[in-house]
Amino acid sequence: MDTKHWSMEWAGRTLSVEIGHFSLQVNASCTVRYGDTVILATATMSKKTREGIDFFPLMVNFEEKLYAAGKIKGSRFIKREGRPTEEAILSGRLVDRSIRPLFNPEMRNDVQVILTVLSYDGESDPQIPSLLAASIALSLSDIPWAGPIAGLRLGKVGGQWKINPSVKERETAEGDVVIAGTMEKLIMVEAGCREIPDSELPPAMQQAARELQPIVEFINKITNEAGRKKIDFAAHQTTDEKESAIRTAEKMVKEMVAAHVDDWIFDSVKPGRAERMAMVERFSRAAEELMTTKEIESDIQKVVLGRVKMYVEDYISQAILDSERRLDGRKLTDIRPLNIEVGLLPRTHGTGMFMRGDTQVLSVVTLGAPGDVQTLDTMEEEGKKRYMHHYSDSPATYGETGPLRGPGNRAIGHGALAERALEPVLPPETDFPYAIRVVSEVLGSNGSSSMASTCGSTLALMDAGVPIKKPVAGIAMGLASDMDKGSWKVLTDLQDIEDGPGGMDFKITGTRDGITAIQMDTKTHGLTWDIVEQTFKQSREARLKIIEAMAGILAAPRKELSPYAPRIVTIMINPDKIRDVIGPGGKMINKIIAETGVAIDIEDDGRVCVTSTDAVGMEKAVTWVKQLTHEVTAGEEYEGTVARLEDFGAFVNILPGQDGLVHVSEIAWQRTNRPSDVLKIGDKVKVLVKEIDNLGRINLSMKALLPKPEGYVERPPMDHGPRRHSGGFGGGHGGQRPPRRDF
Repeated sequence: MDTKHWSMEWAGRTLSVEIGHFSLQVNASCTVRYGDTVILATATMSKKTREGIDFFPLMVNFEEKLYAAGKIKGSRFIKREGRPTEEAILSGRLVDRSIRPLFNPEMRNDVQVILTVLSYDGESDPQIPSLLAASIALSLSDIPWAGPIAGLRLGKVGGQWKINPSVKERETAEGDVVIAGTMEKLIMVEAGCREIPDSELPPAMQQAARELQPIVEFINKITNEAGRKKIDFAAHQTTDEKESAIRTAEKMVKEMVAAHVDDWIFDSVKPGRAERMAMVERFSRAAEELMTTKEIESDIQKVVLGRVKMYVEDYISQAILDSERRLDGRKLTDIRPLNIEVGLLPRTHGTGMFMRGDTQVLSVVTLGAPGDVQTLDTMEEEGKKRYMHHYSDSPATYGETGPLRGPGNRAIGHGALAERALEPVLPPETDFPYAIRVVSEVLGSNGSSSMASTCGSTLALMDAGVPIKKPVAGIAMGLASDMDKGSWKVLTDLQDIEDGPGGMDFKITGTRDGITAIQMDTKTHGLTWDIVEQTFKQSREARLKIIEAMAGILAAPRKELSPYAPRIVTIMINPDKIRDVIGPGGKMINKIIAETGVAIDIEDDGRVCVTSTDAVGMEKAVTWVKQLTHEVTAGEEYEGTVARLEDFGAFVNILPGQDGLVHVSEIAWQRTNRPSDVLKIGDKVKVLVKEIDNLGRINLSMKALLPKPEGYVERPPMDHGPRRHSGGFGGGHGGQRPPRRDF
């Protein structure tokens, strides 16, 4: 094999690239190693053009392999990897959003980039080397692509920004930001932050982008030495004669669009998404009629009709650039009308409805026991996930019909963004031990349903009484641009039809005090830093307006949980007593659950959470656990049950699993010959704990709680030698005659 290698030092670790070793039948492949994390990237393009589609068919697949981390799947019956995890889907989307803008959007050949994690060291997260591997493979290939780009992770650790922090450092980082692009332009951002000020992030990101330049130069060096010549590829592989016919038909249709766009789009009295999209369809029908009248060939018509929506979007963007004219008459910084409600459903734990223009989301909160948390078992992590946000849409969301097949990659990405937005304001688990699930039902969409989900979830959590620290809101920012002329305008509250060529979808969430999450992708070859700064400025103004509008409906979390939400009582016990609550083979804990109907979760630190919607069952279970784990001390009083009688005393059960001995001399002030003379098994008696001896045995007294007879004098006991113990029921007492006492 003719293998080649390159390497460089970057942010404290070695970045190395190898080609010519694996996957030699694709357009290009490479392995990228950063630390001991190794990614195999393949880039493949189909030879045939797909007919009848109006989008560029790019697929990016991120493949987690458990062997990379030295793990075997935890399932008892299925040991091979199954469908991609949510983490793998999100990683694939991150790379997709980074590389997609640099393809010709009119390409109709399938392009697939597969990123397989071959080795994972637990230090260098695989997202960054995967992004670099995709960029290198595409740059080396003959696939038309306008790269290279690079990417890095920026973490705020201990108050300082750091390039490519380790996985462990990210766990406590105040900010976790992934950027992709070049030193001059930003193409993609993904971030989760703990209320970092809006003014701090743009300069930090721009400073970090300078670290991309050595990587871009490194990739260029590899490409110059081993890259293939790019295919001279027109979008539809047309002949010169056919291309000329397409341009003629395009010119005709563009003139028609320009002639009617004002009265068909801008002056429409129906501003809804469905009506706007119907207007686009009207243009398509008019274009088809026009070309048929002019006897344009059907294959030419098919090409041009696939571009009509783009022509309309171009005109809309140009109107914004020329006269700041938006579809619904808003100014560039205006937010669409808001409609906000809470407490809509009678039996759920919390609800919030957030509607902005045509985008409508109903978020619903469910609170569960600590045992309802999600168990994580992926290549990168193991553990539990306490807060879950699920985004749910359907064809009806968009006024369409179609099969229901569960969440797609887009829905998973939107849910993860809203989840990340709210995580920083959730109460700590020690203060609020509930498992929290929010489902955002997207009932209508016309731009930024993920940001509406964020706002709706904030409202629902507050309605449920979850003591979040601060309300969070989000806004999507758009862009109209002509980068060739250096002309651009940032749009607040982006609508679907405004997100055309030269646009961006820059989502920013946060509180009044700072940013909690970011997700950005663009349809340009990158945003300049003045666009980024203006976007942050405009988005903050909009976010504060939305938070104020939400506060007008519900300003803070409700003081009480819904009556239908479970209650949790937390008990701290000695960790050594955990085994007493669980019992042999789980017998005791299962008995408590069966008899009281509660859920019980026990942590290794001795925290016991009892969850129930039944107050009576809750009280019974809490009392039971407390009794099982209570550490008896001298001076305490109990009402116990006589469990066993011996000649020398009675064994009394004072707590579940805990018995003590009432010596025959401690039963009454008067002489008692045998305990059976005055007691029988099952009697309820009041006892005082006299002492816990050095062997942990509990000595009780009944007479100490009885009035002492007048003139009573107790004689000292006779010395019968050392006391012998032979163990016995409950406390280890028994086996010897009591010393004789004279009264």
